[in-house]
Amino acid sequence: MKRLILMTGLLMATSAYAQTEVVTGITRGKDYGVVYTLPKTQLDIEIKANKISYTPGEFCKYADRYLRLSKVSADAEVYWELKEITVKSVGVPNSEQTYFVKLKDKTVAPLIELTSDGLIKSINVPYSHQTTPLVPLQKAKATKANPKEFLTEEILMANSTAKMAELVAKEIYNIRESKNALLRGQADNTPQDGAQLKIMLDNLNIQEEAMTEMFSGTRLVEEKSFKISLTPNQEVENQIAFRFSKKLGIVEENDLAGEPYYISIKDLKSIALPAEDGKKKKTEGIAYNVPGKALVSISDGKKVIMKEELPVTQFGSLEYLAPVLFNKKSTIQVLFDPNTGGLIKVDQAETSE
Repeated sequence: MKRLILMTGLLMATSAYAQTEVVTGITRGKDYGVVYTLPKTQLDIEIKANKISYTPGEFCKYADRYLRLSKVSADAEVYWELKEITVKSVGVPNSEQTYFVKLKDKTVAPLIELTSDGLIKSINVPYSHQTTPLVPLQKAKATKANPKEFLTEEILMANSTAKMAELVAKEIYNIRESKNALLRGQADNTPQDGAQLKIMLDNLNIQEEAMTEMFSGTRLVEEKSFKISLTPNQEVENQIAFRFSKKLGIVEENDLAGEPYYISIKDLKSIALPAEDGKKKKTEGIAYNVPGKALVSISDGKKVIMKEELPVTQFGSLEYLAPVLFNKKSTIQVLFDPNTGGLIKVDQAETSE
């Protein structure tokens, strides 16, 4: 996340000092200052699914007869498999919680650091440059071997598909016998070096896999990621989050072609909110969130797929740091969590007059 530094200025007083003023909303006109926003919680549901394209093998009809591979389909198809579901809590700007730090004469205005979205990140904390994250190297995908490269002259000269299938199956069994002999040290050309033995076994495995796929077929697996976002303003129970279809993958929640997956959000009431006493709450100073917690779970209607406790600012409260903390005689360093708008750390460093 990119950071934005706004220096509100340092206005020195000759003898007296005043407090930094903070007001709700954006002030225009002759006033000068910094606008910041507190976040609200958005739940991001990330769904990982595999799109599998199946291509039948040349000898699929003989898979059971020669290799005892049952239920091998002779028809090409594309289908989906649900792999993983995760939910995370992220902070997004809350337009209803925008504040203006107004600069007044004879104040020591704070140094405020904001995120690129205008969320408050820190006050009076020395700015540290963001380092560029290291991008992991992607491994090159291994190319599959062409099984026809391993076919013998006898196989290629066979006068029928059935005969070819029989000879290819015999070749597969010969490869398996060769591997067993190498592993047991019974082969005539068993290498004494472990690295060379591994190379020989790897080559035999490649040949066996390629020739076996002539019976079992091939499956091309593509991993896809989908994201669904929702903003919880209250508790929900078994609300449809998305639908999943083995033929179509992830579909909209109102698409009956897919089976529904439900989300439940329960307020854990981790924040003890004071009872209303009829008095107007003091709303001066730097506003910050005290986030609550929610138990978030996703199920398919029969079993729970995931369950996790996550911070949710909507289930918490709004508090304020007194304006007097940011005066000429002291410097308060405050670090906020941009994801929740909550306090991470508050340090006080006295300065000489």
